[in-house]
Amino acid sequence: MDYSIIVPVFNSEDTLKELFERIQRVFEGISSTWEVIFIEDCGIDGSWSILETLKKEHPERITAIKLTKNYGQHNATFCGLIHAKGNRVITIDDDLQTPPEEIIKLIELQDQQNADLVYGLYPVKRHSLMRNLWSSSLKITSKAFFDGPGKGSSFRLITGELVKKVLAHHQNFIYLDELFNWYTTSIEGVNVKHEKRKSKRSGYNSFQLIGLFANIMIYYSSVPLRMMIYTGFVVSFFTFLVGLFYIIKRLFFNVSVPGYTSLIVAILFSTGIILLSLGVIGEYLSRIYMVQNKKPPFSIKKIL
Repeated sequence: MDYSIIVPVFNSEDTLKELFERIQRVFEGISSTWEVIFIEDCGIDGSWSILETLKKEHPERITAIKLTKNYGQHNATFCGLIHAKGNRVITIDDDLQTPPEEIIKLIELQDQQNADLVYGLYPVKRHSLMRNLWSSSLKITSKAFFDGPGKGSSFRLITGELVKKVLAHHQNFIYLDELFNWYTTSIEGVNVKHEKRKSKRSGYNSFQLIGLFANIMIYYSSVPLRMMIYTGFVVSFFTFLVGLFYIIKRLFFNVSVPGYTSLIVAILFSTGIILLSLGVIGEYLSRIYMVQNKKPPFSIKKIL
């Protein structure tokens, strides 16, 4: 198999048929051996019925997988990677904001650079302001804390060799871009079009994006733990200076220190730091517990 195209699906009944037809036209002039893997991430519309119809019409081209519940875009895509047979794997969203015709640009750049991973980059993104802000924050965080390239999208071409390395990774929370960054530095990008959403709203709301950001920070970095160390050091240093100031006033200037107020402030402040630190440690322990329990990243209900 030359190519596998992975499409995570969530409430996209209005775009699936057109998406497949446009992918089909793209690959008519590229390769005779290709497949499309749709992973239905337990939405509430009629997407699965559309996929059943497409499977009957194109049984040799389509694999349709229905998950038991909503696991999120990255976990659904990871499921698709497991079932992909292609030497090259392409991931694309289901909403047609990225035109399937742009796949050719990914293939051409990979042919030229022989990169392990090629991203489709959007000079102009047709998302909401809040969505664009969170997307930019994730990229900045990746570059600053994880030594990442600082670029990426869900529209990518991945070599089969890189896919095999990523599939050896065992973790119930999957964030693919960080996994790719762990296993390769051979990453390229090419500008592609990003069009307005045709029908449905984004599958991510603000709370989900905040949760995704928090999970990335805890699962893929030790930044919160390092922040605890730095915060503790800074607080200890300034507390020592304040204490030294009052001791000097008491010894050399015979000025008594007002005890009650300073004592209460110190207790409340130090208790707040301790509780915050315990909360961060608790989050790490809960994630370690889930990893040790070998909780799967997804569960499949049906495969067509």
